[in-house]
Amino acid sequence: MNSIKYIGMDLHSATISTAVVNEAGKLNMEATIATEAAAVLDFIAGVQGTLHVTFEEGIHAAWLYELLLPHVAEVVVCDPRQLPRHRGENKNDKIDAQQLAQWLRLGVLKPVYHRPTGLRTLRELVRSYRTLVSDATRVMNRLKVIYRARAIAAKGARVYSPRYREGWLKQLREPGVHHRAELLYRELDLLLSLRQEAKKAMLAESRKHAAQKILLSIPTLGAVRVAVLMAVIQTPHRFRRNRKLWTYTGLGLVTRSSANYRLVEGQLTRARKPALILGLNLNHNHVLKEIFKDAAATAVSRQGPFREFYARQLATGKDPEIARVIVARKLATIVLTLWKKGERFNAEHLKPQAA
Repeated sequence: MNSIKYIGMDLHSATISTAVVNEAGKLNMEATIATEAAAVLDFIAGVQGTLHVTFEEGIHAAWLYELLLPHVAEVVVCDPRQLPRHRGENKNDKIDAQQLAQWLRLGVLKPVYHRPTGLRTLRELVRSYRTLVSDATRVMNRLKVIYRARAIAAKGARVYSPRYREGWLKQLREPGVHHRAELLYRELDLLLSLRQEAKKAMLAESRKHAAQKILLSIPTLGAVRVAVLMAVIQTPHRFRRNRKLWTYTGLGLVTRSSANYRLVEGQLTRARKPALILGLNLNHNHVLKEIFKDAAATAVSRQGPFREFYARQLATGKDPEIARVIVARKLATIVLTLWKKGERFNAEHLKPQAA
């Protein structure tokens, strides 16, 4: 009879601690192997039965997931922030691997999404582009700090322009500071060139996927936002309902209430106290939240169906900030719906009965 085995793996840069337990929770095997593809596959080949493997999300997770997927029945990449650990308990590599295997057997792990979707190249190109954007912004900030620290007003983007650069540098009379600014300008020029190259490659790759044309039909979602959306979400079918996407993007409301019931003349009665709304959920994907909030801000500032939708929210008495969040949520819903259906955008999607 083909038995079921549960394998927990505690990943490190050089080694992987493993533990194998059976259906009854009995420890069958422990081993420490090298963090290498050949060593991992040799270990898996030596374990008999139907194999279910788990390990924590981390820098090696995507590599190990794709390596193991063809060789085992199930791979669960779990969220390390939601493991049922207790403060004060013993902890080492062997114990961690055993606990992961037992938690997998009991079905208490919170999985992190990993699926082969054919978007691996786009995901890497998006990472490259976003990294270069971040690096260029950091260098720009450092340049402005140099001028502002010497009471030289440096507003706007002229301070970065090669056309006006000589004039800005003349204002830095200290040799060391002048040289530092020159180096930062050279670094900025290189980063901007690389950023443009990365953007071109990212957009070219995004055009290879059918979802790109669908998402581009939605107002305010330009080519860059669409490419990042595709890379981060990967597939709309990972979200069963729009509220799941709202929560994932940080647009879901979190409410808390207490003392919901009280005793009135000896009878338990529900208190007439409204739920306390604390705001949007904090545990979310920051990249997606940035995209939808920025797209919503663009949408309400331009003529179009989303601005009309925003105006209708204001007309009902909603606060402008709340109305912008509603626009962002509507954008997220439309992205999910159209992507699933393979349809292009039209203004009918903004009517109350639409998605």
